[in-house]
Amino acid sequence: MDKNTDKYFDAYLKQFIYSTPNEKNFIRKYLSIEKLEKGDFILKSGEVQTQIGFLYEGLVRRFFIDEQGNEITTGFTKENEYVTDYPSFIRQISTKYYFQCLEPTIMVNLSYEVIQECYKKFKNSEMQGRLVAETVLTILSDRVESFLFNTAEERYLKFVKEHPDLMQRVSLTHLASFLGIKRQSLSRIRNKLSK
Repeated sequence: MDKNTDKYFDAYLKQFIYSTPNEKNFIRKYLSIEKLEKGDFILKSGEVQTQIGFLYEGLVRRFFIDEQGNEITTGFTKENEYVTDYPSFIRQISTKYYFQCLEPTIMVNLSYEVIQECYKKFKNSEMQGRLVAETVLTILSDRVESFLFNTAEERYLKFVKEHPDLMQRVSLTHLASFLGIKRQSLSRIRNKLSK
């Protein structure tokens, strides 16, 4: 067993702010560690996510492939966030997305079955599940609204403001795709703002 396992588990269990020590001890028994290399896939389109991953270290890109074969980036997951297609996860149906590591990654995983068991055993687990659902819903809603109400430049500025730590970690190609623009357009926006 990795000598850092306790450190990884402790970081994950810090998210369970409403759980008692007894509940955390129950969850800890079922946690597992997954280490991945840059380029590895956590999940591919057509697969069912059987465990939710908490990112201890690394960076993951979520994308789908459109009818023309283009990879369309829909999100990035960094440290202390959950790697999940949550609507698919809670329904246990196959995802339409790919989740690929952009950096060497360490994840703490908890299976769908154990999460369901926790909901039955511990009232506080339902609160934890609700917090995760609220976070995911807010991220998805913000993304939809950004395309409805913001220009490409506004979307870029919002990304820079909210994720300054990712600017050196994400390629311009992936960022342009996430913003819904061509890479050349992103370069023009960046040049304009730097003047």
